[in-house]
Amino acid sequence: MSRARVALIFILALTLAWPLAAGAQEYRIGFVSAITGPASSLGVPERDVAVMIQKELEAKGGITGPDGKKYPVKIFIHDDESKVDTTKRLVKKLIAEDKVHVVIASSQSPTSLAVIPDATEGKVPLISMASSHAIVTPIKERFWVFKTPQSNIHVSTHQVKYLRAKRYTKIASLYVNDAFGEDSRRGLAATIKDSGIEIVYEDKFEHTDKDMTPQLTKAKASGAQALIVHAIPPSASIITKQFRDLGLTIPLIHNHGVGNKPFMDLAGGAAEGVIFPIGKMLVAESLPDADPQKKVLLDFVAWYEKGTGKPRSTFAGHAWDALQMTFMAFAKISPTLPLEQARALVRDELEKVRNFAGTGGIFNMSPEDHVGLDERSMVLVRIEGGKWTHLPPEKW
Repeated sequence: MSRARVALIFILALTLAWPLAAGAQEYRIGFVSAITGPASSLGVPERDVAVMIQKELEAKGGITGPDGKKYPVKIFIHDDESKVDTTKRLVKKLIAEDKVHVVIASSQSPTSLAVIPDATEGKVPLISMASSHAIVTPIKERFWVFKTPQSNIHVSTHQVKYLRAKRYTKIASLYVNDAFGEDSRRGLAATIKDSGIEIVYEDKFEHTDKDMTPQLTKAKASGAQALIVHAIPPSASIITKQFRDLGLTIPLIHNHGVGNKPFMDLAGGAAEGVIFPIGKMLVAESLPDADPQKKVLLDFVAWYEKGTGKPRSTFAGHAWDALQMTFMAFAKISPTLPLEQARALVRDELEKVRNFAGTGGIFNMSPEDHVGLDERSMVLVRIEGGKWTHLPPEKW
């Protein structure tokens, strides 16, 4: 082979490698959700949103950058199988090999918490679709990390307001033994402090457990006036069925981890009467017309249900919110910038999000708050006749 030909090949190789080394010609998003495994009822609707949005972006030619040019958007969609190890492997690949500008991961608190060190070390903005408050706190250690769901402390605020309104002073608390359950039960414990409410029985269960009757039997004997459960399907559905099977008649109050149709499908008639705080999507039609979220929610529900043929899901909304805020950041930053610089600027723009009406609430990010929501983003819901119904304070 001639020297000229060798030189030409070398130049071509450098040319192909250069865009990602110095700056890409497209916006790149890493998207990881629990498409299979125990958390698939969360991850599948999240994945569905990413797939639909990718198709829409391709149809319209991408996103317009600050230079007025349109750039394509590539969403790398992966299944973490509801496993920490898989999530870490995928996120590392997205950062190191796929050269993404931002990572959206993942559906669960344990998997989200596990990849924070990877995002921090790689200096890549990470947006979680999980609820643990620990994902975004302490803020000094979460410089690169954001999340879209309301925190468990927002959930417990509504739970305790309801308990106090009903004058319940003794409760039982059962939680799934993972980062989500632990964070949720700690949020409840902190919120009832000095409220006059006492946890008379508390216990845990594994997300793979099929029999929670021992814990429920003890809760029944404890004298509790209400039971709080901190879990997601399928374990949340199993414990609900066994709660009814044991003849417990006290109020059953769940966390927002049950805000989807699979919870009701798995629990069957046992879900009737379950109460839980959740974002406003499930009862969007009942919101006042003046609510700044109402149109956003109704438009999202129509778009999602038409595109998937499935009922609305708050978890789908968490993915939509994450992607919309990412696009807001992309519109201010050219993908042709050196990758490290572009990633840092995306992070900065996410932190500047203000008054964004998403499905989860009105987001106001800041250097001190990387979720940007408060308890006003949630309402209390009760399952009646197999449907979600708004349970405002005047009906308590």
